Amino acid sequence: MIVLYDDAEARRFEPFTATRPLCEMRAGALLVRERWQLVLGASSSGFVAAPHLDGFAEFDAPPALIEEIPAGTWLVNSRAIPTINTAPTGDVLRIGDRVAAVRLTATLSVAAWRSGKPSLESIASAPAVAIEGRWMNEVWDLVDSLVEQLNSDIPRLAQRWSLDSLAPDVSTILGQHPVFVESGATIEPMCVFDVTAGPVLVRRGATVQAFTRVVGPCYVGVDSSVTTDRVAASSIGDVCRVHGELSTSILIGHANKGHDGFVGHSILGRWVNLGAGTITSNLKNTYGTVSLWTPDGVRDTGLQFLGTLFGDHAKSGIGLRLTTGCVIGAGANVYDRMPPKAVAPFSWGGGAPYTTFAVDKFLDMAGRMMARRHVDLSASARAWWEQVHAAGVTDPRWPRD
Repeated sequence: MIVLYDDAEARRFEPFTATRPLCEMRAGALLVRERWQLVLGASSSGFVAAPHLDGFAEFDAPPALIEEIPAGTWLVNSRAIPTINTAPTGDVLRIGDRVAAVRLTATLSVAAWRSGKPSLESIASAPAVAIEGRWMNEVWDLVDSLVEQLNSDIPRLAQRWSLDSLAPDVSTILGQHPVFVESGATIEPMCVFDVTAGPVLVRRGATVQAFTRVVGPCYVGVDSSVTTDRVAASSIGDVCRVHGELSTSILIGHANKGHDGFVGHSILGRWVNLGAGTITSNLKNTYGTVSLWTPDGVRDTGLQFLGTLFGDHAKSGIGLRLTTGCVIGAGANVYDRMPPKAVAPFSWGGGAPYTTFAVDKFLDMAGRMMARRHVDLSASARAWWEQVHAAGVTDPRWPRD
């Protein structure tokens, strides 16, 4: 079994770790948890993260662990992103000069690890075996490494899943990389796949509609649809809707970009909905590096291209324009005027200073959106979101002017 651990650095990957453990973020084509399951050939039994995530529950995600982890379990750092290769040997795995995973030789009490301070090095009792991969040190690393990660992931996943490449007579294919299509996907006539820079993978139940240009490397998840524009170098999770131009962006899953409007170098949390004409800026008109709000203050990312980070359940109104390096907190609902570079969780309104999105109204909205995808917002989930809401609206780290 596998248990994924959010260390102190992982817990600062806002706006996402306010509402999900880092192992449930999408890095390249897969969730971090899914990646480790493939690499280690084991299932996940839980995660260890900040206490406010104890009630997190989502689809097949394992629960938070608060007592013990049995001997023989793999304890994995959630910031470690292994390359999808054959199962490694050894009981201690490192990526670079840091320990990424340890197979426990004795039962481990979770209590000390709840703080995020311990490191895996402290429990490594055998020589570490090197494996390929990378580390996420900052939240923007997910975007910065996306193209390289997709180019690595897609052919390896296609091989594991025994996927055949699309025949050239089915669609227009430009370039030499393959287009992999899982059985049950729909590729309508008059699609163009530009695989000059990397491959494409379309999962079962997904649809690529006519007059869409898909530019590799690109991953389209289960039951998602992309339609009538240029979708490039992106990782689109399960049950997403993409219309309009999308570039170098990550959709964790169950997110809607159903209308025109450019979104680039951005991350959309689960249950995000972008109103028609929402546009993200991903390049400053000075061509300089982009600064981003973080829990440690506004910091220079060193990246020339960075768009908007949308927390889970964030919503934008029609025609909203978002500045370069914008952060929209979980559950925020913003419209009309361009927001500031950081919008606190559960903000509501047409411009700063925002009011608070009342918890009952937020839950009603969330329930209605989820029901449209045949997902129930359970009583336990509602209770947990009430706690998340209370913490989010009083979080002193966020600017509120």
